[in-house]
Amino acid sequence: QVQLVESGGGLVQAGGSLRLSCDASGLTFRTYTMGWFRQAPGKEREFVGGVSWIGGRLYYSDSVKDRFDVSRDSAKSIVYLQMNSLRPEDTAVYFCAASREPQPRALSGFSSWGQGTQVTVSS
Repeated sequence: QVQLVESGGGLVQAGGSLRLSCDASGLTFRTYTMGWFRQAPGKEREFVGGVSWIGGRLYYSDSVKDRFDVSRDSAKSIVYLQMNSLRPEDTAVYFCAASREPQPRALSGFSSWGQGTQVTVSS
């Protein structure tokens, strides 16, 4: 059974940084694309960024590219989301997800999800 557990969320001032972690178990980590999503109150869950199982390709949404960085440690089965230059509009619950597709962006492309971790950015 696949389990994804996020950690690292919290309260940060605008302009600050946070690093989220997602510990994965129950899957062959190197054969899964790992993605990050977020959901703000009253809004739909949206794709943030991901790292493909094919060549470790990185891909991001336009709203976070140049500020956020996804990375993975295959030896530890952990995927990270480094968030820099945070803005109040980045406030959301952040979710980790796993997919067997090469570069999915839609929620339907991911088969397993974590419970999420809250990130709050104060102005």
